[in-house]
Amino acid sequence: MDDGNTITTKLLTLLNVSATKIGKRKRTDDEFVPSEKLNKRKSATFVDSTVTFAEKENVAVVTEVGKNEASMADTSAAEDEDELDVGEDPSSSNDKYEAHFGLNPSCLSESSRASVEAKSWKTSREKAGKLGSVILSIPQNSEASTSCITDIDILYNLKTPFVTRQLKLSKNHGELQNDLLASLSTRKDLYLTSTPLETRRPAREAIALHALDHVSRKRRRVLKNNERLTKAAKANPDVPLEDVQDQGFTRPSVLILLPFRSSALDWFRAITSHTPPPTYQIENQSRFLSEYGLPEGAVDKLLAAEPGTYPPDHVETFKGNVDDNFRVGVKMTRKTIKLFADFYGCDIIIASPLGLRRSIEKEKNGDYLSSIEVLVMDQMDALTMQNWEHVKFVMSHMNKLPKESHDTDFSRIKPWYLDGYASYLRQSILLSAYETPETRALYNTSLKNVVGKIRTEKRWQPIEVPAGIDQRFVHFDCTNPVDEPEKRFHHFTTQLLPSIMKSAVQSTNTIIFIPSSFDFIRIQNYFRKSSGATYTILSEYSTNQDISRARLAFFKGDKAFLLISERFHFYRRYKIRGVRNVVFYGPPDHPQYFTEFLSHPFLDEGVEPSDVTCKVLFSKYDRFKLERIMGTEAAVELIKSS
Repeated sequence: MDDGNTITTKLLTLLNVSATKIGKRKRTDDEFVPSEKLNKRKSATFVDSTVTFAEKENVAVVTEVGKNEASMADTSAAEDEDELDVGEDPSSSNDKYEAHFGLNPSCLSESSRASVEAKSWKTSREKAGKLGSVILSIPQNSEASTSCITDIDILYNLKTPFVTRQLKLSKNHGELQNDLLASLSTRKDLYLTSTPLETRRPAREAIALHALDHVSRKRRRVLKNNERLTKAAKANPDVPLEDVQDQGFTRPSVLILLPFRSSALDWFRAITSHTPPPTYQIENQSRFLSEYGLPEGAVDKLLAAEPGTYPPDHVETFKGNVDDNFRVGVKMTRKTIKLFADFYGCDIIIASPLGLRRSIEKEKNGDYLSSIEVLVMDQMDALTMQNWEHVKFVMSHMNKLPKESHDTDFSRIKPWYLDGYASYLRQSILLSAYETPETRALYNTSLKNVVGKIRTEKRWQPIEVPAGIDQRFVHFDCTNPVDEPEKRFHHFTTQLLPSIMKSAVQSTNTIIFIPSSFDFIRIQNYFRKSSGATYTILSEYSTNQDISRARLAFFKGDKAFLLISERFHFYRRYKIRGVRNVVFYGPPDHPQYFTEFLSHPFLDEGVEPSDVTCKVLFSKYDRFKLERIMGTEAAVELIKSS
C-alpha cells in the first residue's frame, strides 16, 4: 500500500470523523434522528462483554429508510429489537468472533504483521480429525493459538437445527462437518487441498453455516448498538454520544468466489439449508432459480445420460448452468433472505471472478470488497482452468481503502480498517480437488491472517492405467521456474520431437497433450512453421464443426498428429479414436486425464498394449502433477533421481 495514499486517506478520515462528532454535539432533542444509513452500513459500538449467550439475538434486518425521518427515529428501536433475536449458546463464555474481529484484536500486533510480511512462519504438522494431516503455520512472534481446532463456535439458534440435520448424514460426513467447524472456529485460514466428490456437499454446508454465523454476529453488534445510541440520544440529548466503532467501510462481509452459476446454485442451497421455511422466507427465489438453473423444459444431457457415459467428476462440474459471468448480493434479515440485493446493502456476495472483474472495471472501483472478513473460494481446480488472472485481479482489490465514502459514517469504523489492516484479519477458506502451483502461490502470498493458516496434506496413491503400456518419463533440467516454459519448449523441439519424427511408428497416430494454453499456442505455431508434419488441433475454442473435422481426419490417418489442450479435455471430455502414441508435453493437472488418454487406443479393435507408447516430459516443478499420477513416494523418488 502506498504510504502517501494511506496518509492522505487517514487525514481525510480524521476530518470526516471530526465533522461528524461536531455535528452530533450541536444537535438538540428536536433535531436528533439516527443517521439515514443507520441500519445499512453505519451503526453501533461493541456490545457489553457481560452480554450472555442466553440473551436472544438474531440475524440482523436492514430497516428501509423511511420517508419521514422523525417516524424512523420513533420506530427504529423497536425494529432493531425485533431483529436481534439471535440466541447464543448459554454454555459459551468466550466470543471468539469478538476476540478476532473486535475493536482491538490482541493478535493484530506490529510484530505479527511484520512476520507475515516477511513470510516468517512457524510450521508444524498436526492431526485435525477427519481433515487428516495438516500443516499449521503461525506467524513468528504471534500470540495466536497453536491449535488447529477449537470448540465449535456457532450461535445457538443456528447450531441446534444443524445438529438435528446431522443425524441424517453418515457418521463420516457428520464428523467431517464438526472437524471443519472446529477448525474454522479458530478464525485461521483453511486450505483444503483435496476435496473428493462425496464430501463436497457436507463441506459446503458446514462452511455456509460458518459464514451465516459470521454475518449474524456482525449485524447483531451493529443493530444492538444502534438501539443503544438512539435511546441514549433521547434520554440525554445534551450529552455527546459515546464513540462507537463497530463496522467496516461497507456492509458486505462474506465473499464466495465460484466458477459457474451451477456452483452458485449449490451454495445457495447450502445456505438455505440452515434457514428453512417457515422460519425464513426467500425473496426473489424464482428469479434466482430461473437465472442460475437451466431454462424451463431444458434437459441436462450429463445428468440424463446413462451412468458411466461421462466421468463422475465431469458430471459434477458441468451439470446445470455453466455460465461463468455472474454476481449476486444476498441480504440476511431475521426472517428473510433477499437475493439480488444491492452490493452495498447486502451481507454476502456470491460471484465468479469474471463477473466481479467486469463489475469492478465498469464501476472503476471495488469498494464493496473493502470490508470482506470471510473469503470462500470453492472449486479452485476449475478456476485454474478458466482465466486465473481474473482471480488475481479480484484478490488485488480485496480489503483496500475505498475510493468513495458510500455514505459511510467514519466515526463508526473500526480502527484496524482505517489503518489498512483488514487483510491481516480476513479469514480465507480455499477448496480444491487438487493442488496446482497457482493455488499454492495464492495460499503462500495472499493469505495474511495473523492468527495463522492451515493447509491439509494428502499422500496420493498411483492411479490405475492399462497394463503393459510402455511409459517413459523424460526429464529436462531447470533451476528456475521463470525459465521453465522456455526450457521445456527447447527440450521438446530439439530432442523429444525429433526422436519421435525419426520413428515410422511414433510419427503417426500421435496425440500431443499440452496442459498450458500458452504452450499450446506456441507448439501449434511451431508445427505450422517448422515441423513439416501433418497435424490438426483441438482447443477450448474449437467449434463443434472443427471438432468433428479434426477427429475424423486423425482417425482416418489424414493427419499424423493431434494437438490437444488440457482445457479442451476439461470442457469436452471427448474420447479420441485412432490413437497409438500419447505424448504429454507436461503431466496433466487432473490425474484422471492421464488414465483416459492411455485408454483411448483400446477404443479400436485389435489394439494390444505393446502397440501403445507414452512419453511424459517433466521437470522438478511438476511435482504436484506427478504425485497424482505416480503416487507421492514414487514422484519424490523420480525427481530426486533425475
